[in-house]
Amino acid sequence: MKYGQGRNVQETGPQKRRLKTKPLLVLIGILLASNILWFVGWLTPDKSKQPDEEVASVAGEAITRAQWMTAMEKEVGREVLLDLVNNKVMETAAKKYGIKVTDEEIELELALITSVDGRSHSGLDIEQTRQKIRSNLILEKVLSNDVVIDDATVKSFYEKNESLYNILTAYRTSIITVPTKEEAEQAVDELSKGSSFDALAKELSTDLASASLGGDIGYINAETETIDPAIYKAASKQKEGKDGDVVELQDGTYAIILVNEVVEGRAFSYDEVKEHIRRELAIEQLPQSVSPEAFWKEFDAKWFYGK
Repeated sequence: MKYGQGRNVQETGPQKRRLKTKPLLVLIGILLASNILWFVGWLTPDKSKQPDEEVASVAGEAITRAQWMTAMEKEVGREVLLDLVNNKVMETAAKKYGIKVTDEEIELELALITSVDGRSHSGLDIEQTRQKIRSNLILEKVLSNDVVIDDATVKSFYEKNESLYNILTAYRTSIITVPTKEEAEQAVDELSKGSSFDALAKELSTDLASASLGGDIGYINAETETIDPAIYKAASKQKEGKDGDVVELQDGTYAIILVNEVVEGRAFSYDEVKEHIRRELAIEQLPQSVSPEAFWKEFDAKWFYGK
């Protein structure tokens, strides 16, 4: 199956380009579906339990395990299954077309994405994030296989946009925000006694967007404009995996900060990013965006929801 005819693409002018947005949106959608999958897995009880087991009751009327699982399937089942099928389709495509994705490529994509929109990763397991980046790379490599971008165009793009590949250090950060210093200190005390940061954030944090994700606000760096500067300042001084001290925010509230992962900043050389750029430019030449579903017929993919 071919989605583009082979052709040489010359540079169209000196206009400064940004990193692509459509593939990033595809990745964000895939990552969101992954997060739903994790959530369902977390909620799914022991398989040895009986479907008619009572999991709750209201006014003496039971809600059974079967009712609960059916409701969850209706709520998120389609999206979760779609994610599973698409991941399998992409792995099958990789085998058929001889697509290889290295750890170095995944780390490069992670660094570049965190520099553009690190908050799109919030609420996701770190390893799941890398797995979804891998799936997206397979899709991009298959789609761009027939589009030829000459070396001069790639080199010119790099020279005009070299600053895009000077990546700042990013911190995968979680926060708990509370109204007073006393409440913050109490939260720190609970953490020191073994309480879960994730659980406390859901219970206590007044930042509702991150509270629902266990306090996770994704990757932040020195140029992240959507967070209080005090959060980045504190995160940049913390050790990975360690809770920090209480930090006062600009609005008068207080926060406790946890740094889950540090992605060290670096300047990527032309040789390190040339294939990434070539793929980016090739994707831009495609007449329309293509999702993994376009490969379902080729690989005889079928699912519970029919066509």
